[in-house]
Amino acid sequence: MSVKLGVVMDPIESIVVKKDTTLAMLLAAQKRGWVIYYMLQAGLYMDQGSSRAICHTLSVEDDENDWYRLGSKSDLALSDLDVVLMRIDPPVDMNYIYTTYLLEQAQREGTLIVNDPQSLRDCNEKLFATQFPQCCPPLMVGCAIERLKAFHDQHEDVIYKPLDGMGGASIFRVTANDPNLNVIIETLTVNGSKQIMAQKFLPEIADGDKRILLIDGEPVRYTLARIPADDETRGNLAAGGTGVAQELSDRDRWICEQISPVLKEKGLMFVGIDVIGDYLTEINVTSPTCIREIDRAFDLDIAGDLMTCIEQKLQLPH
Repeated sequence: MSVKLGVVMDPIESIVVKKDTTLAMLLAAQKRGWVIYYMLQAGLYMDQGSSRAICHTLSVEDDENDWYRLGSKSDLALSDLDVVLMRIDPPVDMNYIYTTYLLEQAQREGTLIVNDPQSLRDCNEKLFATQFPQCCPPLMVGCAIERLKAFHDQHEDVIYKPLDGMGGASIFRVTANDPNLNVIIETLTVNGSKQIMAQKFLPEIADGDKRILLIDGEPVRYTLARIPADDETRGNLAAGGTGVAQELSDRDRWICEQISPVLKEKGLMFVGIDVIGDYLTEINVTSPTCIREIDRAFDLDIAGDLMTCIEQKLQLPH
């Protein structure tokens, strides 16, 4: 049986081939002989209760100059697909939410959606981590300016960040006696009307913000430590960080053990958690990255492992 795999992603012509995790997944699926259907959010729609998509068949290559070919165009029911990968980058705006509703209808009709659409809505990547306080650094979430300032008074060196950001965007470090404290909080909270997160600064960031990938709750045995640039406190690769692959520590594995049952329960098959020092800081569920960097460092096939897991969910031989 040839698996029919759909992928909802950002425009494929704009990806960075050497680091794109979605491309790694598609290459792994194609290697298995699966038929790939490529679709954009704008191509999804519902007709008489059936979720459908205007899509193209797709072939891919690991070639930075020529990495994809679009094939025949069709209008098909998502329920005709065996599995759909939802790989749209944040922000999780209303258009993203509406897409999850369309995918959820296909899920009701038997299509496997990776990751589960309801969990994509429920699990904000900053707030989800707070369900595991035993793993997290001191933090708070709120919009009251005085309360956020009091958190700074208590901890003196604090990270403030929006709840809907990605790639290190709009993350501020505020040290003791920083004259910009008020304006940073006012700007991020839109003068006290928008919830943000305050988190005690972790000096261990100098050793890297570790991205740990989990497939159906099981961690990949190596992590990518994203080391900040000399003039930065953010380790995000998008903010100029450098990736260094390394083995998981005992603490890393303990954190994974704490969250694994919840990931499985929520149908979050492919997740990337962020760990600084001994602390969990984020659980990324929308479009986690770093497969290719870890693969190259340790000669792994993480996307292949994900496809094997999908085969098991579909109860196919592999």
